[in-house]
Amino acid sequence: MIVIRPVPESPSLDDFTLWPVGSGPSPPLGGELTSDQVGAVVARIACYNESTADESLADPVARMLSGLLTEDAFVVAGGLRVEDTATGVVLEPGCCNGLEEWRSWLDIEFGEEPWLGHDPTPGAELIGTTVRLHPDAGQPGPVIELPPADLLTLLAGVQRDLLAFLGLLANWADRYAPGSAEALVAAFDRALEITAAGTR
Repeated sequence: MIVIRPVPESPSLDDFTLWPVGSGPSPPLGGELTSDQVGAVVARIACYNESTADESLADPVARMLSGLLTEDAFVVAGGLRVEDTATGVVLEPGCCNGLEEWRSWLDIEFGEEPWLGHDPTPGAELIGTTVRLHPDAGQPGPVIELPPADLLTLLAGVQRDLLAFLGLLANWADRYAPGSAEALVAAFDRALEITAAGTR
């Protein structure tokens, strides 16, 4: 079975104190996250985009989140993780990849090859009627293969995972950022193109 999950990067949050973030790396985004895990995802994304925060705000939580609210889009470091459970082959998102680009995978069926990061350099290509996913396109090794229709079905599952996360985010924001809860959910939806119609 082939599984695709949206995964954020998980840098350390050892010094983060603005809201509860639990411990350990962030799991794939979906409906299974605890409140602290949602908080950790928000914290990591806010820290990554901190350069756009409004330093004039006195409230530290509002200041930290402002970088996500004042931009048309923001970077969500990470990407899509693909695993073939039958063979054990795993494609991890490369460095500098962003989960906000997940919809670029929809164009693989049209022969497009999305950039999936580097070091290693994962790759995706359409060979005839088969999508071939390379964990590291720069090195020989096992690949993951599937029909384009199966990939589209799996990407619909990614969208469902992101929608489920959006629901958890709404609950989290109502508790920890009530003054900007609606705007924060809308910002994540916009940045990750979760409910956007159509393909790119």
